[in-house]
Amino acid sequence: MRIILYAFLFVLLGFQKISADTFRCIESERINKRDSLLSIITGAKISDNIISITDFGAIGDGVRNDKPAFDKAMQSAAKQGGAHIIVPPGTFLLKGPIHFVSNVCLELMDGAIIKFDSNPKYYLPLVKTSWEGTFLYNYSPFIYGYNLHDISIIGKGKIDGNASSTFATWKSKQKEGQALSRKMNHEEIPIELRRFGNGFWLRPQLIQFYNCKNITLSDVFITNSPFWCIHLLKSENVICCSLRYDAKLVNNDGIDPECSRNILIENIEFNNGDDNIAIKSGRDNDGWASTMPSENIIIRNCRFKGLHAVVLGSEMSSGVQNIFVENCTYGGYCKRGIYIKTNPDRGGFIKNLYVKNCRFDEVEDLFYVTSMYAGEGLNNIHYTDVKNIYVDSLFCRKVRKAGLVLQGTSQKPMSDVIFSNVEIQEVDNAVSFDNTLNVEMRSCHIGGRVGVPSQASSADKLFVK
Repeated sequence: MRIILYAFLFVLLGFQKISADTFRCIESERINKRDSLLSIITGAKISDNIISITDFGAIGDGVRNDKPAFDKAMQSAAKQGGAHIIVPPGTFLLKGPIHFVSNVCLELMDGAIIKFDSNPKYYLPLVKTSWEGTFLYNYSPFIYGYNLHDISIIGKGKIDGNASSTFATWKSKQKEGQALSRKMNHEEIPIELRRFGNGFWLRPQLIQFYNCKNITLSDVFITNSPFWCIHLLKSENVICCSLRYDAKLVNNDGIDPECSRNILIENIEFNNGDDNIAIKSGRDNDGWASTMPSENIIIRNCRFKGLHAVVLGSEMSSGVQNIFVENCTYGGYCKRGIYIKTNPDRGGFIKNLYVKNCRFDEVEDLFYVTSMYAGEGLNNIHYTDVKNIYVDSLFCRKVRKAGLVLQGTSQKPMSDVIFSNVEIQEVDNAVSFDNTLNVEMRSCHIGGRVGVPSQASSADKLFVK
C-alpha cells in the first residue's frame, strides 16, 4: 500500500512540475513572438512633401462641397510620388469618397472635421470590396484605398460619417442582398459578377484599405460610420494607435482586420455600438479560397466600451492565429470581454491566442468561446480547429451570466486551453466546458476568494450527531 501511495505522489508531483515548466515555456514563447512582431511592424513612411488641402480650393465652411479639392490633392500627390496633405481647422463637407493613392499622409489638424454627405448616390460607381466576409462590388467606402502602400491618416481632427439618416437605417432592408451575397459565395460565382449597390441595401464601411501595406492610423476621432468603422482587408504592416471613437450607429465595429497580418492596435479609446475589435478572415467558400489568415495581431493598452471588447470570428474561414491581447481595461460597459465565435459552416482554425493582464468591470459573459455560433451550420462538416488558448491575469468585478465558457463539438473538441490567475468576484454561472480536451485552471478564483477556514464552534455541534 505504501509503495502504491508513493507511486501516486510521484506521478502527481511529476505532472505538476511538467505543467509548471510548460506554463513557463508558453509565457516565454508569448514574449518572444510578440517582441519579434513588434520589431517588424513599422506602419507607413510619411512623405516630406507637405501640401495643404486649401491649396486645391477647399473652403472648410461645412456648406460647400470640398470633394473636388481632395480629389485634386490626391492627383497631385500621385504625380509627385507622394504627399503629406494638411487639413486645417474647419468643416470640410465631402459629397463622395476620398480615394487614396500611395505615399499619402492625410493629417487632420485639431479642429479639422471631414464630414461626409451620406446620400448613397455619391458613393457610386461600385468598387471592389468585401461585405461580411464575402468579396463583391458595392458602394465605395467613404475613405478607400486599393493596392496601395505607405498610407496614413493622423492628427487630432474628426472623421464624421454623418450616416444616421440614410445608411444607418438600412439594416432592416438588407436581408435579400445579404442572402444573395452568401449564395454567390457558396456557389463560387466569379467576383466580377457579384455586383451590388443600389437596391441591395449593403452598407459601405467608413474606412477600408484593401490589399494595402504599410498603414498608420493615429489620433483621429471617428463617429457616425455607415457600417464598420475601420476595415483592414488583405492588408499588412499596420499601426492603429490613440484613435478615439463615439460610433454608436448600427454595426459600428471599431477595427476589423480581415485576412490581414502584422498589426499593432494600441492605446485606443473605444466607444462603439458594436464590437470594439473583430478579427475576421473571410466567410465560408471565399475564406477557404483566400488562404490568407488573419495573424500576428497585437492589441495592447486599449480601453474597451461597447458591445464586445475583442472578437475572433465569426467570418474566419481562412483562419486566425497569433493574437496577443495585453494590458487592456474598460472605459465603460461591455456585453462580453473576449468572444470567439465559429460554427460548422466556417471551417478554418483559431489558434495561439494569448490574453495577458486584462480587466473588466461588469459584463454579461467574460470569456466565451463557441463552435455553435448562432446555431448555424450544425448539419455541416466544416468544423473549426480551436486550440492553444492561454489566459493569464484576467479580472472582472461582476459577470451577470457566464464566466468562462468553452463550447466545442464532439467532432472537433477544443483543446489545449490554460486559465491562470483568473479572478471573477461575482458570477452566476462560473464555468461551462463542453467537448474540450486538455483544459487547465491554475490559481483561479471564480465567484470570490476563499480565506482561512473557520474553526469549529458550538453551533456546528448542532449538526453533528
